[in-house]
Amino acid sequence: MRNILIVCIGNICRSPMAEGLVKAALPDRQVTSAGLGALVGQGADPIACALMKERGLSIDAHRAQQIQSDMCRRADLILVMDGGQRREIEQRYPFALGRVFRLCERSGQDVPDPYRAGDSAFRTSFALIENGAQQWVQRISRVSS
Repeated sequence: MRNILIVCIGNICRSPMAEGLVKAALPDRQVTSAGLGALVGQGADPIACALMKERGLSIDAHRAQQIQSDMCRRADLILVMDGGQRREIEQRYPFALGRVFRLCERSGQDVPDPYRAGDSAFRTSFALIENGAQQWVQRISRVSS
C-alpha cells in the first residue's frame, strides 16, 4: 500500500487530521486527502490545526481539494469517515470497490463531523481519528513488512 487517500466531506476537519497522522507514521507512503463536497482551497479548520499541534504535527499548509476519479484510481487504500461516504465513493467510482474502508473499520465506528460544533466535538472526533489511524498504520506496516 503505497498510495493512501483519506476522504471526508469538506476536507478541512477530519481528513486533514487523519492525513497528518498517517503521513507522520508512514513517511515513505504517499498520503493525501480530499472531500466529497470539498471547500476547495480553504485551509484546515483552526481547531483541527490546534489539535494537531498538540501532537507536534502541523496541517497549517493544508488546502482542501475535491475528490476526483484519478485520485481513486491511484489509491491502493481509500479511508473514509463513515459508511455513507464509503457507499458514495463506491457508487461514483465503482472501480474502487474493495479498496474503500472506514477509518474506524475495526471498531465499527463512524467519525462524526465536528465542523462548526466546537472544541469538544473536535476532541471527540480527533480521538476516534487517532485510534483509527493507529490501527491502519499498524495493519499497513504488518502487510508491508
